[in-house]
Amino acid sequence: MAVVIGTSAGFLTIAPTDDPAGWQTTFDNQAFALKATTPINVTKVTEIGWYCDNATEDENFSVAIYSHDSINDVPKDIIGSSTGIAKGTTAGWKSITGLNITISASTTYWIAVQLDNTAKTTNTNYSSVSGGAVSQDSNAGAGLKDPWTSSTTSGFIVSNYAIISAETGTNMKINIGDSFKAVSAMKINIGDVWKDVTSIKQNIGDSWNTVF
Repeated sequence: MAVVIGTSAGFLTIAPTDDPAGWQTTFDNQAFALKATTPINVTKVTEIGWYCDNATEDENFSVAIYSHDSINDVPKDIIGSSTGIAKGTTAGWKSITGLNITISASTTYWIAVQLDNTAKTTNTNYSSVSGGAVSQDSNAGAGLKDPWTSSTTSGFIVSNYAIISAETGTNMKINIGDSFKAVSAMKINIGDVWKDVTSIKQNIGDSWNTVF
């Protein structure tokens, strides 16, 4: 087993429950930021979590979504965060719910988690993945830095995840009376029968891009 983007790491629609069974690495007094790209239609992050691989003393952790520095391939600025969250003393998934962090679709962000120092070493899980990227702050006892200051290591992912909420409808809007309204559905008439339009793509530079 291993940490897997879309199952136990990255942007998800359902929180993970199983042990990701990746390699162990020290997590307390550290911060890890995972590079991830949002799918289409997303609007919010409502939960952020991480996997605690062993039972240790209760300490607080912090979470954040960072913007992406595309020039240096590192996290940039915090766009939403939560601090002072009790870890508890058991192993397993740890999270904070009820977040309302606005994000954009098809955009690169960094999902970051920081854990205060515990007397016994607290471990999290990571895996080697082609194309993965993690930035580690190995002296993060004071919390998450804004802006981020650490470099990125390619080829790895950690068990940081963010639950997203998706915009319903077609990801299209129409202006009515100087107010943009979401287009909730599209239909096309074929032989006097209205059929649902399930997807639309647009060709840009010989590449088909999904509208919805």
